[in-house]
Amino acid sequence: MVVKLVLYSLYRLTGVAVHCLLIIVAPVLDLVAPGLAIYSRLGRYSGGHFSGGVRIWIHAASVGEVQAARALIHGLLQRNERLEVLVTTMTRQGRAVAAEQLPAQVICETAPLDTPWAVASAVQRIKPDLYICLETELWPELLARLDREEIPRLLLNGRMSERSSKRYQLIAATMSRVLDHFAGIAVITEQDASRYRKLVSVPQQVKVCGNMKYAQSAHNPAKARAKYTQLLDVGTSSVFICGSTRTGEEKLLVPVYKALVSQAAYPVIWIIAPRHLDRLSQVEKLLQDSELGYTLFSKCCSSGRTENIVVVDEMGKLAQLYAVGDYIFCGGSLVARGGHNIMEPVQMEKPVFFGPWMDDFSDAVELVLKAGAGFQVESAAELAEKLVSFVDTTNSADYQQAVTCAKQLALNQQSAVDSQVALVMDLLAD
Repeated sequence: MVVKLVLYSLYRLTGVAVHCLLIIVAPVLDLVAPGLAIYSRLGRYSGGHFSGGVRIWIHAASVGEVQAARALIHGLLQRNERLEVLVTTMTRQGRAVAAEQLPAQVICETAPLDTPWAVASAVQRIKPDLYICLETELWPELLARLDREEIPRLLLNGRMSERSSKRYQLIAATMSRVLDHFAGIAVITEQDASRYRKLVSVPQQVKVCGNMKYAQSAHNPAKARAKYTQLLDVGTSSVFICGSTRTGEEKLLVPVYKALVSQAAYPVIWIIAPRHLDRLSQVEKLLQDSELGYTLFSKCCSSGRTENIVVVDEMGKLAQLYAVGDYIFCGGSLVARGGHNIMEPVQMEKPVFFGPWMDDFSDAVELVLKAGAGFQVESAAELAEKLVSFVDTTNSADYQQAVTCAKQLALNQQSAVDSQVALVMDLLAD
């Protein structure tokens, strides 16, 4: 016990020292590196953003947690549009994504440093009615301040790896005191629940609710499907979509498209959406060199589709376009670029195909493959073989099963949001 008190005291003293140093250099840092958001790090938020309603502080460490926050906030505002929401992130990238993707009325800030003065200033200025921690961002000084101010808190979309569980078991008594102060803990899987329950005094406090990160949010698959079926004059054609493609991928995908065309008993529309629009000229040159005619998506919108290949030349369209696809490949995965969000097609109730390079979305890969809602291939040749096999009517039942699984997975993700929104609303009602 004495050792723990000493360690905590050293942690606080270090925080005070860092805080004092930053106060001295803050004016200079703010001038030379405004992206550091140094005054936010010191907890100096403007109170002028708030109007006095029920206020929720959501902490989302980085980009992944921001995705969960987006789904949660959408659900909360549907239940009560007058809620005031502030989101803090640890990283600049997380804050940029939050500012871009969250509703306009949501305030996005950089999280305060876990020092006594920064935390005290942040809590005083924000004055939250509820604090929500997404996944497992447990900052000792902040949690202690919330306890002193008697501000209720929830841990949502929680996860805990086996490695973290073993580490926390070494300080089980301390972790128990920390976690017991949460009014509720919602976790993603039964495995996560088992690990959390070993650390809390009341196991019933931990509920399995699923993962909000890849929930549908505001998507409407049926509406998007109807819109783009008409706009692209799909008719009886099959639609092959390659989304978020990266350098070198389109060249690999040309033979895949040709294989589909050669085997299908109906026309195939190929929609290519490069991840970055500054690569449009490269994609167009590749198609020209391959003697393949194409129409830019913007031209389809203004004067109709004239070719069976459509190159998407506008940002923000791809997620909705997935709804019209029959076969969808998610790019950045046949080349070593870490992949992209394969749950976007699933949100549109579509199975997804993707390559071996999915390092940045390993959790989504596990989710999709376990649900039977997608197919991972090792090469473009294997992708072509898999797609052609599904064009064959003898295998169509297998593909329709994948469609059913994708719809169920999308539904399950929305259920994860609904259950966690209910936890928040129930606590606010008390």
